[in-house]
Amino acid sequence: MPQLSLIQVADGVHLVHGSNTNWVILSEGDEATLVDCGYPGDRELLFASLAETGHAPESVRAVLVTHAHNDHIGSAEHLSNSFGTPVLMHEAEVPHARREFLHQVGITTVLRNAWRPGVLPWAVHALRSGGTTDTRVTAPRAFPTPGALDLPGRPVPVHTPGHTAGHSCYALPHAGILISGDALVSGHPTSRHKGPQLLPVMFDTERERALASLRIIEDVPGDTLLPGHGPLHRGPVAQAARRARDLVS
Repeated sequence: MPQLSLIQVADGVHLVHGSNTNWVILSEGDEATLVDCGYPGDRELLFASLAETGHAPESVRAVLVTHAHNDHIGSAEHLSNSFGTPVLMHEAEVPHARREFLHQVGITTVLRNAWRPGVLPWAVHALRSGGTTDTRVTAPRAFPTPGALDLPGRPVPVHTPGHTAGHSCYALPHAGILISGDALVSGHPTSRHKGPQLLPVMFDTERERALASLRIIEDVPGDTLLPGHGPLHRGPVAQAARRARDLVS
C-alpha cells in the first residue's frame, strides 16, 4: 500500500492523496462525508484514511460523487453493499454511475496519445489500479434537495458539466473551500503544467462545456481548492479558474 498522504485543510476537512486520485473526508463528530473514493485498488488506502481521521467505514453518512469515472468511484459500490452507504450525485450523473453508458477515455484514445509524456506510465498505473474494472453503482441517488446537503460538512453541490454531463464540485462556504473534482485540477501525470488547469482534452466528454464550467467556478467564493488530481491549491478560486482558462486559450 502506498504511504498515506493526508492533509488537514481546515477543521473537519481532510484532503487525501490516493495512488493517483484525491478524495476528501468531511468530519462532524463521529460521522463523515466522503467526497469520491479513488480507484478500486485504493480501497485499503481509503479505509486507512478514514481510520486516521477517527472514522470506521460504517460511520460514513454518504459518498458524494464528483463524477462516475472509475478512479473516483472505485469503492462506492463496496461501501453501499457492505454498510448501506448512500451514493449521491447530480441527477445527470446517475445513469452514468449505473453504466447505462460510459463517458470515459478509451484504450484506443490512450494509445493514440501514447507518444505524449506521461501517458504510458499513467495508463499502466490506471490498469493496475482497476481503471478498467466494472465499478458501476447499482443504486446511485440524485441529490435530495437543492442547496446545502444535510451531511457532515454541509457541502453545497455545484453542477459543472463538461468533464462528464453530471460532474459536480462541492463548495464549503463556511471554510472558503471548493472541492473541484476534475472540473479544475492542479496537476496530472499526463500534463506538463503545474497549478490550476483543465485536464488534457482527451479526458473531457465535452470540452466546450468544461470551459464554460470554469465560468461557474469563478463565481464560487473561496480561497482554497481541493482538486481531484494534483496538490492542494491556496489562492482565490476565481483566479485559479481564470488561470486554467488562459492556459487553454
